[in-house]
Amino acid sequence: MISTSDFKTGLTFEYDGNIYSIIEFQHVKPGKGSAFVRTKLRNLRTKSVIDITFNSGEKFELAQIDKDTMSFLYSYDETYVFMNNETYHQLELHKSTIEEQLPYIMENMNVSIISYGTEILGLELPDKVTLEIVETAGGAKGNTASNATKEALTNTGLRLSVPLFINEGDQIVVSTATGKYDTRAK
Repeated sequence: MISTSDFKTGLTFEYDGNIYSIIEFQHVKPGKGSAFVRTKLRNLRTKSVIDITFNSGEKFELAQIDKDTMSFLYSYDETYVFMNNETYHQLELHKSTIEEQLPYIMENMNVSIISYGTEILGLELPDKVTLEIVETAGGAKGNTASNATKEALTNTGLRLSVPLFINEGDQIVVSTATGKYDTRAK
């Protein structure tokens, strides 16, 4: 069991039949009345973010979240197959479970599979991934007065804005948190 005084960013706990991860929290002690804790929580099952206020001292059941590093092998139909590099155990996930992360996943890429008991909650990706540009429009010459960008398509199907100097076949680094261009890969 944990109490609101044990809260810290990233902590996972059970509340109201769901599993939540703390994004941010603030202990508040008003002049009158009892103390309370304002929190911003992410539901690990639905990925939704909610704001909840708890009374100071409330207790919760700690949720043990496991992260297993696995390699993405291949996909067929709407199933994606991952393999544990140490035990060679293979795991099949349906597209709906990992739909938000699909534009950043390539074959043989290592990812962390997040689970709670036997329930698979999703994937944790690296902060940045290197992708290849397969389609982009040509930039207009001399159009450099500001941070001019153009639309591009990567080998994983991600559409994003890139600087004008990026061409088809170039390798770029993309932030998995924002889905935006970060830099050209070396």
